Order: sequence, then structure tokens, then C-alpha cells
Amino acid sequence: MSLLTRVTKRLVVGRPVRSDRIGEATLPKRVALPIFASDALSSVAYATQEILLMLSLAGVAYLWIAPWTAGAIVLLFAVVIASYRQVVHAYPSGGGDYEVATRNLGRFAGLTVASALLTDYVLTVAVSVSSGVDNIISAFPGLNAWRVGLALGFVAVLAAVNLRGVRESGTAFAVPTYAFAAGVLLMIATGLIRAMFGSAPVAESASWGIRPEPGYTALTGVEAIANGVPAFRPPKSRNAATTLLALGVLAITMFSGITALALISKVHVATNTCDLVGFPGNCQTHPQRTVIAQIASAVFGGNGSIGFFYIQAVTALILILAANTAFNGFPLLGAVLAQDRYLPRQLHTRGDRLVFSNGIVLLAAFACLLIYAFHAEVTRLIQLYIIGVFTSFTLGQSGMVRHWNRLLRAERDPEQRHRMIRSRAINATGATLTGLVLVIVTLTKFLLGAWIVIVAMPIIFITMRGINRHYTRVSEELVPEDEGVLMPSRVHAVVLVSKVHKPTLRALAYARATRPDTLTALTVNVDDAETRALQAEWERLGLPVALTVVESPYREITRPVLDFVKRIRRESPRDVVTVFIPEYVVGRWWEHLLHNQSALRLKGRLLFSPGVMVTSVPWQLHSSDRRAHPRERPLPGDLRRGLEARAAPRAAPRPPDGGALPDGERAGSPDRPPDRPPVGTAGDRPP
Repeated sequence: MSLLTRVTKRLVVGRPVRSDRIGEATLPKRVALPIFASDALSSVAYATQEILLMLSLAGVAYLWIAPWTAGAIVLLFAVVIASYRQVVHAYPSGGGDYEVATRNLGRFAGLTVASALLTDYVLTVAVSVSSGVDNIISAFPGLNAWRVGLALGFVAVLAAVNLRGVRESGTAFAVPTYAFAAGVLLMIATGLIRAMFGSAPVAESASWGIRPEPGYTALTGVEAIANGVPAFRPPKSRNAATTLLALGVLAITMFSGITALALISKVHVATNTCDLVGFPGNCQTHPQRTVIAQIASAVFGGNGSIGFFYIQAVTALILILAANTAFNGFPLLGAVLAQDRYLPRQLHTRGDRLVFSNGIVLLAAFACLLIYAFHAEVTRLIQLYIIGVFTSFTLGQSGMVRHWNRLLRAERDPEQRHRMIRSRAINATGATLTGLVLVIVTLTKFLLGAWIVIVAMPIIFITMRGINRHYTRVSEELVPEDEGVLMPSRVHAVVLVSKVHKPTLRALAYARATRPDTLTALTVNVDDAETRALQAEWERLGLPVALTVVESPYREITRPVLDFVKRIRRESPRDVVTVFIPEYVVGRWWEHLLHNQSALRLKGRLLFSPGVMVTSVPWQLHSSDRRAHPRERPLPGDLRRGLEARAAPRAAPRPPDGGALPDGERAGSPDRPPDRPPVGTAGDRPP
């Protein structure tokens, strides 16, 4: 790794953390709340807006339905919170809905939940960051042209912060989350007090009309705590359940207050700014303000007030940081799936800071792709969001019902049975409500973009099944057989020779040091003149291994070598052939294009040959180690003495069966008398 890469990595990620400090990365409740609940808390910033967009389907006259819609969402949210409190107690390992569905409904349901959750986490990042950028643009409309670039930049920053570890990310996100909650609660209290005393706030859009258009709302993020239970401090389940309760109370209070203020101040919004009748300015270039921005302006006295800018700042910050919920949930779920062999094992590996860094990078990449494809527009992205959320909700709660049914069949304690029956009723209610929502949104939002998720989830499902089948086949193939591992009868070494230079001599010396039964120096004749010159140089140096030449009338190199190796294998199927390939180690990217191409092609073919081992013998060029320790510079004399020292070649006995040996040197056999030192020992000093 280059110095620049190392320095950049340390600046972004920080110093590595020892594995025995993994317990120090667990979280207290006050830090876990902003980390895992920031998505659900921040969704109140756009949930009311999505309600108003949904009701704008029939125009301003139907906004009276908003309180009833908000009430239904509050009820659903409360039921989901209560349901997930049962999950964190029953399944504290962190698998969440995936583990619940897998254990109680089977592998098919578990993988369906997993594909839904993976999609949901990616969309959480895309929606939250895009919504945060919306609120920044509400305060500074001139940034509208930079919408996508801002969103991509924020995703990159979030990924970098999370790569530093959960403790540091928790500290970074705690203050903005609590600042947002305090600001919104203050705004709600101020607005309601003004309304009670006859000076109700009036939004800037109160006098605008709306042309009918489609839309809907979403309130999500609850499942992240169930997936992140292992990150809590002991007692993990109790702390996670308490955090869920605090999240529910706070989110419901904030959502209800914002919705009440939106109705009191008569906020009007539309998906397309040009659908707002009476909108001042150019609707093609000037974006409308978000609902929470209009409320803050009405409550605190205008767009230039301190309160307005404070609410916009903390709202944008919390919405962007809300993506941190996914940056914690996605890697944890990916690690669980990788452990179960449904995703690549690399996702189960912790990075320098004891986080699942591969999952963090993968999530950031997919989120950036969505943001770019949908131009960071919340209303377009949110169409994809709700399918995955309620799929995991429904299957997870259905699995919990079956979980309680199974336990009730074996439980005889009346008190425990009463508790289980109550928990089952909560989960059954949650499964029913979320299942109903899933059916409705699937039918109504399919053509508005939800079809993308409905197509993506089966693709993810099939991919995970394929990965699992591959890992299963490999495991079965690698199980040792009953007769144990058979030792090879003999080892044949083949050193590939292109020229007589330092890399070749090092490979030859190293091959002799391994003490094979036979040793062959092999070259391919693609040019008669060059081959004759090579033979002459070989004889001039008096090298103790005979040079074998194989013909190549079509100037191929790979095929003649493969044929030579296969011939040895055919003659002795129980023997092993080791091919030593000298290779250059270079330090500049463009030097890779100039060296080792033939070696790479040959190595790639040899690796597929049974009974053949491939050994790369590196020779470091000066460019590969320009700033490290001084390079070893062996003299040609050292090289020659290393080959000709005390371990000079000796006459080898013929095989017991009287057969002929392959071309090359006989370097000893397993039944060699102990008093005869083998070739390639003490006197050989590889360069």
C-alpha cells in the first residue's frame, strides 16, 4: 500500500483498534437513541408533507381528512413500536425480522425479509439525505441546481464517519438529534400557544390553490433497533426495549404536533411547484419550501428569523444523519446473512475500527446510485420506500405470532402464559395492520415506481439463494474423506526459463531448496536463434540442472508447458507437479502492463490442472521498493556459488521398477538414506 493511501486511510478511518476491545464499542441508551432512532425521529420532518401531498389528489377541499390520516399513522406507529418491543426481548441476537421470519416461517420467508430490509436500508439513505438537501434548499433556494452533488457528498461523509466506528459516530450524531427534537418541540409549543391566544401562525402558502395530483406518506425506521440489539450495553434486550419506547413517545409527539401546526397554519404543498395556484416567482426554477420550513417561518416570524434558520439547520442535519440508521443496520444484517452463507463472507469481516466496513462501503455505493438515478427527489424515491418496509414488518410480526404459539404449547405457568398471550395479541395486531397497509400500497403505488422494488427484491432473493448453494457445494466438496489425506508418491519440480537472469536463477535455487524428487528447467522454443543462445549461455554458466526444450511450431508458450505438465501427470497420476514461475514485482501501475503477462496467463491455466501446484518466485525491481529498506543486491558470483556450493548434484538411483525418469535432475526420493544430504540444502543460498 502506498504512503499516500495509508495516510488517507488513517485520516478517514483512524488508527486500527485491537480485536479484544470489541466490547468497548457497545452503546448506552442515550447514544443508541440518536444512532438507531434518528431515521424514525427525522421522518416526522417529511411525514406530514407526504400526507398533504396524498390529499392534494382531490385538491385543497379534502385537506380536512388530514387529522384522521395522521391519527391512523399514529395508531399504526404505536402498534409497531409495541410489536418490536416483543421482538427485542425474544430475539436479542440482532437478526430482527430476518431471524424471526427464518426461525418461525421458514427459510423462504426469512430471505424475503432479508431482501426487503436490504432494499429498505439503501432507500433510507437515499430518502433521508435527499430530504435533508430539500430543507437546505428551502433556506437557500440558490442551491437547487446543486441538489444531486450535495446529496452524494453527504453520503460520502456519512460513510467516512461510520467507518471510524459506532462510538465516534454516536457521539457525532447525538447532539444534532437532540437539538432537532428540542427545536421541533419548542416550535410546536410556541405555535400551539399562539393559536390558543388568538394569533395562530399563517403559512406563506395558505392562500395558494392546488391542482389535483397524486402522493402519499411514510413513517419508518422502527425496525433498526431490533436489528441493532447486539450494539447495546447489557442488559441488551431491556435497553433496546426502553430505547424503542422513548423513540415511540418522542416521534408520535413530534409528528402529531407538526401535523396540527400544518393544519392550523394552512400549509399547501404539491409535488410539482407549477401545480400551486398563486405561487409567486418562476415555478420552473424556484422550489417550494418544505412543510416544516413553512411552519417554522409562520411560527417564528418570517424566513429571516433566527428560529426559522435554526429549525432548517437542525432539520437538514438530522435528516442527513438519519441515514446513519441504515449505516448501522445494513452492515449488521449483512454480517448475519454472511454468517448464514447468503452473502459473501467478506461482509462478516470487521475492519480496522471493529465495524463491518465492507457493508458500509457497499451501502454507500448503492445509495449514491439511487440518488443519481432519481435526481435526489424525495417524492420519487419514497415511492420505492414503503414496499420493503411493510414487507419486513408483516412477515416479522407474523413470525412472532407463531413464536408465541409454539411457546404456549409447552408453557404451564399461568403468569408466563398470560404474558405470552398478551404479546401474541400485540404482534397479531401489528401483523394485521402492516399487512393491510402492504396490500394497499402495492396496489396503489405499483405504477408510480413501487414496481422497481417488487422486481429488485426477487433478484436479491435469487442472488442470496445462489450464494448459499455455492457455499454449501464448496463445503461438501472440501470435507475430508474417511481414508484421510493421501501423501503424493513423488514431487516433480518444473522451473520455467525464458532467459538466464537473476529471477530465473533465484527460481532455480529456490526449487532446489524444496528438495523435489525431480527437477526440470523448462523453456519453450518459439525462436530458434534465441533458444540456441539460451542453451549456450546455460552451458557457459555450468548450471547443475539440465535445460529441457519443448518445441512450439505455432509460437505458443502456454499450451506446450501445459502439455509437458500433463504428460508427467499421466505417467504418474499420484505424483504432484510444482511449477515455479519467476515474476517481476513492480511499483508503478503502468509497469504491470509491460511485465508478467505470459506468466499470468500460464498461471491462470495451471490453476485449473489437478495435481499441479503453482509457485510464484518474485523478483523485486527497484521501482517496487523506492522508500523502504535498502535493496538486497546479490552479485552474480553469489548466485552461481549458491547453485554450485557443497550441494553439488549427485548421481540419483533409478526407480525400483527400472523405469526412466522424466527429463531433468533426480534430486532424491522419500526413501533416501539419512546419511546422504539431499540436493539444495546447506550450501544453497537463493539470491
